[in-house]
Amino acid sequence: PAKKKDIRDYNDADMARLLEQWEKDDDIEEGDLPEHKRPPAPIDFSKIDPGKPESILKLTKKGKTLMMFVTVSGNPTEKETEEITSLWQGSLFNANYDVQRFIVGSNRAIFMLRDGGYAWEIKDFLINQERCADVTLEGQVYPGKGAEESEKVKNKTKPEKARKKKDADKKSNSIKEDNRATKQREDL
Repeated sequence: PAKKKDIRDYNDADMARLLEQWEKDDDIEEGDLPEHKRPPAPIDFSKIDPGKPESILKLTKKGKTLMMFVTVSGNPTEKETEEITSLWQGSLFNANYDVQRFIVGSNRAIFMLRDGGYAWEIKDFLINQERCADVTLEGQVYPGKGAEESEKVKNKTKPEKARKKKDADKKSNSIKEDNRATKQREDL
């Protein structure tokens, strides 16, 4: 049997064990659980429009944290980007959207949403702003009002990924050609 200690003699480890014992039998409400431990919300397939793939994404992202990248047009300084995105965040806050903003470059910011189901409504608001060059959401780049004419190709996929893949394929092919053991195996 464990020896009983006086409460005044408890150290941090003893207090942690005591807390674990108290919380062992507690019922934790679903809303208090971390996001990765919550059960996914049921998807109502009757609301899905087969003509719009975004409707599927809206329903699957509902209730989950989501991030979108926003680029400010022109050549703003980091302070200008801070001011412009702060105005956008304030407008979204006034429309009851819970959005957090993080500046990640001189012309780029991340908007983090607690409920990803509203991401496409927020994206629509952002791309209609005069100084918005583009919004990147779930791998799709949506050009904004402030985008240059050459960049206004709707819903283009990020070209960097395809280019990196092609470069990697070229490198692997050149390595295969230079590798003697590989050539001998192919000849057999």
